[in-house]
Amino acid sequence: MASREGESGTAPTLIQSVRRAVRLLDELERRGGAGSAKQLAREALLPLPTAYHLLRTLVHEGLIRNDNGVYTLLSPLRRDAGPTIHEPALRIEAWVNTLSLDLDAAVYFVQYRDGEVELGAVSDNPARPPVQEWADFRATAHAHAAGQSLLLQLEPEQRLDHLRRHPVTALTPHTVELPRDFERRLATLPRRLPVLEHQEYALGTACAAVPITVGAETAAIALSIPASEGARLRDLADRLQRRAEQVLLAQTFAVATHSHEP
Repeated sequence: MASREGESGTAPTLIQSVRRAVRLLDELERRGGAGSAKQLAREALLPLPTAYHLLRTLVHEGLIRNDNGVYTLLSPLRRDAGPTIHEPALRIEAWVNTLSLDLDAAVYFVQYRDGEVELGAVSDNPARPPVQEWADFRATAHAHAAGQSLLLQLEPEQRLDHLRRHPVTALTPHTVELPRDFERRLATLPRRLPVLEHQEYALGTACAAVPITVGAETAAIALSIPASEGARLRDLADRLQRRAEQVLLAQTFAVATHSHEP
């Protein structure tokens, strides 16, 4: 008998969540476009709570409808490499601004390109100004949550090359000072879960970042708040991850359809 995914208790990565949601959509299409959560969970080999969570996300994204417990596919699945179902295409600047208002935090979108950390977008929210870049953001990935999230996604040789070019240095009393200590710390962090950072890049600031990896793209979405509000950080990180999951589902649907797990 096939086992159900997710019963080990380990948290799924964002792309795994996307793939599982695609499987639910596949089952809906196979059933003629309608089915209950129990039917879909059984046929997709997913735990019922996982299926409920993903179905709620699919409803929120406008891909399916819930009519008194019967989920209905709103449009046929597209199998080509054309535009995704969810349109218009994501505008990063608008997204980080919306997140900043929703989360009451400064929000950043970062990518790792050509061996360097690239700050792609920063929220424009006067009530939550971003951290001042007092030390080169590209050269201090070891000290901020966004950079740590990116480094975690790299292959070991890529990360080693980056840290050779941009050595670990102490920016504040809270920054890890030695390369070996930083490597040990990274080894303890779950690769695809939120990274939390307290005053390692800038005194008075706490940050969190969530990885976003689709295909060859390595990116992260991050937020910062005053360190005095640090008690909010874990909850904000979890909310940020849920929002990133929704965006991945909406924006990478076509990619995931071609690569979903058997």
